[in-house]
Amino acid sequence: MDFAIQFIINVLSLGGAYALMALGLVLVYGILKLVNFAYGELIMVAGYTMHLVGGSPLPWLVMAAVGVVMAMVAGLATDYVAFRPVRAKSVTAVLITSFAFSTLLQNAALLFISPRPRSVPLPEIFSQSVMIAGVSTPMRDIITIVAAVVLLGLFAWLMQKTVLGIAMRAAATNFTMARMLGVPANLIISSAFAISGFLAGVVGILWIGRIGTVAPGIGLEPLLIAFIACVIGGMRSLQGAVLGGFILAFIDTTLNYTLSQDLLKFRDAFTFSLVILILLWRPDGLMKGPASGQRT
Repeated sequence: MDFAIQFIINVLSLGGAYALMALGLVLVYGILKLVNFAYGELIMVAGYTMHLVGGSPLPWLVMAAVGVVMAMVAGLATDYVAFRPVRAKSVTAVLITSFAFSTLLQNAALLFISPRPRSVPLPEIFSQSVMIAGVSTPMRDIITIVAAVVLLGLFAWLMQKTVLGIAMRAAATNFTMARMLGVPANLIISSAFAISGFLAGVVGILWIGRIGTVAPGIGLEPLLIAFIACVIGGMRSLQGAVLGGFILAFIDTTLNYTLSQDLLKFRDAFTFSLVILILLWRPDGLMKGPASGQRT
């Protein structure tokens, strides 16, 4: 029984973080039909911002808010620097500028801060544990689950009940038709990048809460996780991205519990093998989403 409770908590905690990561990536892809390869660096920006303001007398919650805001600013900068100038050009041009902006942010961190991991201030609650049904559970896992539930609920409300959300869903379904009906293209795209940056900032805090440090390459693993989750769930489906995040967390947690120590270092190989099997069964992902494949 204790094992089952611990397993469920681990899947929900890891899946919540994965789902938020995937949601930020698929939100931009749904409208532009392009992967934002600088998405992982938004997490890095949030982490380094908290590191830099760590010596100030500001309360931790204010530091975290500043980190999230800077991730949103970096997300908007990605749109203005890497996507908007070449948006009407070829897909290759946009992908190259996306990679270039990602490398630019990493090199800026290497040059102006440090190539070594830097500590990030975290409140004591991140290192505390709580007993749930007789199982000792890290508070950071509970925080991650609560944050994921709240943010996924807010995101669902935003997309279903607000003018902005309806316009974004219309743009993701048929961008050209949405523009003809008066939906402001640049505002919708910028809003998608800002929301993506917000999700990356929150995920950055939750991710760094597990390791306690930030380094220039910290964004690579979350980017890969978000991309794999989107591929599993469906690159054009917001619900699919969330589902893919929880499925990937279930696979990772199951492998962590079942593989021996000798085989655990090959966990990624087992994970990718299972992902390939899923894609052989459903090449377009588990949920297809809007049918339009037109890119703006």
